[in-house]
Amino acid sequence: MPRIVRVAACQMGPTQRADSRAHTLGRMIALLEQAAEEGAALAVFPELPFTTFFPRWPLEDEAELLSYFEPAMPNPNVQPLFDRATALGIGFHVGYAELAPAAFEDGTVRRRGYNTAILVGTDGTILGKYRKVHLPGSEQVKPDQRYQQLEKRYFAYGDLGFPAFHAFGGIIGMLICNDRRWPEGWRCLALQGAEMVLVGYNSAAYDPNGGEGESAELRTFHSTLAAQANAYMNACWAVAVAKAGVEDGAGLIGGSCIVDPNGLIVAQAKTLADEVLVADCDLDACLQGKTKMFNFAAHRRPQHYRRIVEQVGAIPPP
Repeated sequence: MPRIVRVAACQMGPTQRADSRAHTLGRMIALLEQAAEEGAALAVFPELPFTTFFPRWPLEDEAELLSYFEPAMPNPNVQPLFDRATALGIGFHVGYAELAPAAFEDGTVRRRGYNTAILVGTDGTILGKYRKVHLPGSEQVKPDQRYQQLEKRYFAYGDLGFPAFHAFGGIIGMLICNDRRWPEGWRCLALQGAEMVLVGYNSAAYDPNGGEGESAELRTFHSTLAAQANAYMNACWAVAVAKAGVEDGAGLIGGSCIVDPNGLIVAQAKTLADEVLVADCDLDACLQGKTKMFNFAAHRRPQHYRRIVEQVGAIPPP
């Protein structure tokens, strides 16, 4: 009997800095309800959907900065989403700015921020957590740059590795935004048997590193390419979900999509606004790739992969 999971990619339009958290949460619940109405078992939200993408700002006010973080998950600010999902019997994946206690080298325990995502079951139970590993941008403000990308300022590098979880009748992994551009994360998940990878993102519609070399169209192409290529090369479904549109004067690409294990797009967003894409994802469709072209046990040769984990120069000329 085929293992089919009906999945909803819940793309969100922009969330402005002035928007209240209650307003934004109401939008998320409306998307969740639409996903449930369309029969989805799992709703997938973007990276950092509860607020504006605050790492674009050099924030000096500690109270404002802390308002973007979640001290626990769930908490009163987000509990209505959990409650509504449980009442509807639908699971969900959601990103958030996590504020967690961490031990430091001087022996103290202080708060540390992570860019995090969780997978939540149909009964509201948290089934898995992932913390973003590939943080883009810089720690310091770049004075000559119009737009800032300050994730390294506000977040620590993820320390949970790339875990995959048995959930929704299959094996599911999570990545966040920039992670999707790096093949190592996908392969770590695939080596654990991942059949579906969930990716939320807030990706700039311009070159976030400065310059004019990347248009919104090119960045949308790269985003889609990453989902398609890695889904194919790891024989898994990819569900990539954006927060899109012009947010606080800065553009974000859309292009949310659901991609099958052959790398084919089966659903894709048509707007830069709140939008729900639904697809029936047959997890057994992964078997073609996992048992043939990408049969790791038969074809991988990790003894030759030293240069993938150790950055060294090319072999010098004779």
